[in-house]
Amino acid sequence: MSELFIVDAHLDLSMNVMEWNRDLREPIEEINRREAGMTDKPDRGRATVSFGELRKGGVGLVVATQIARYVSPDNPLPGWHSPQQAWAQTQGQLAWYKAMEEDGHMTMIKDRSDLDAHLDLWMNGEPCDKKPIGYLLSIEGADSFVTLDHLERAYRYGLRAVGPAHYGPGRYANGTDSSGRLNSGGQDLLRKMDELGMILDVTHLNDDAFHHALALYKGPVWASHNNCRVFVDHNRQFSDDMIRALIERGAIIGLALDAWMMTPGWKRGVSTPREMNCSLEIMANNIDHICQLAGNVRYAAIGSDLDGAFGTEQCPYDLTTIADVGRVFDILQGRGYGINDIQAIAHGNLIDFMRNALA
Repeated sequence: MSELFIVDAHLDLSMNVMEWNRDLREPIEEINRREAGMTDKPDRGRATVSFGELRKGGVGLVVATQIARYVSPDNPLPGWHSPQQAWAQTQGQLAWYKAMEEDGHMTMIKDRSDLDAHLDLWMNGEPCDKKPIGYLLSIEGADSFVTLDHLERAYRYGLRAVGPAHYGPGRYANGTDSSGRLNSGGQDLLRKMDELGMILDVTHLNDDAFHHALALYKGPVWASHNNCRVFVDHNRQFSDDMIRALIERGAIIGLALDAWMMTPGWKRGVSTPREMNCSLEIMANNIDHICQLAGNVRYAAIGSDLDGAFGTEQCPYDLTTIADVGRVFDILQGRGYGINDIQAIAHGNLIDFMRNALA
């Protein structure tokens, strides 16, 4: 499966650059060498993502995020103290993406013609070691939209997908480890997104907000990086009923590689992938579960979330860098999945979804 073209539905590339100070143009070994001895973040020296590793693994198209949380004075989560600060952070992240476009490492996908041109480039049979990584711009948590006018501004500069919530209570919706439906601002946000023709990312919405959002939103829906609650019983994952609701909407579900979402009983900073037997077999289990619920392979994809504030200390032990993601397809092939099925999960499902959503 080493020759597969892969689409990854969730990578926090700009967060790694702007907050972790990683230059993704450098080899992964150099990124990690420069972090030797650093202790400010738990994954220092354990990064898995660079442009070189993406190309090496055939990951030529990604959904890349902006992310900046607002936190109220009584919110213990890390974040910015005003929506305006959060907006400014996302604009710095945008500036980095644009700088990488100018440097030839990335190309933004805003519409169907952009998508098709990028796929033609990657499928032309030439070596991919210098080809730009295509990216559809998404935002993880809507807190940085000071007003709905800021959402419209973001759409104009290329934002195409919005996840209304992240962890905890948000300005528009409540996310992981919280409860409650969309507030009035969140409902207005979804109406404006519908008007603009954007993609709703239901990742991180709590159960109440998830069902409320699906009932309200009329446009395209996906879950960029979620796993199955049947394996890890936590509100961050989707129950079978939630997965079925997404299948009914034609949504794509990207399966993630954060070990605490893969292995029951994981303790951050204590557990290790080896001792918890966290391997890519578990990603294959999650993919297979969605396919079994659907009765086909049309709704499963990769949404690795690699280097989403964790590294090799908290991802499958048989993965060293993102170039190894394709190994999951060898596992699926061993379970009886055919090449057409594997191509659909690796890229076809997300490409078809993007073509329709960007029309």
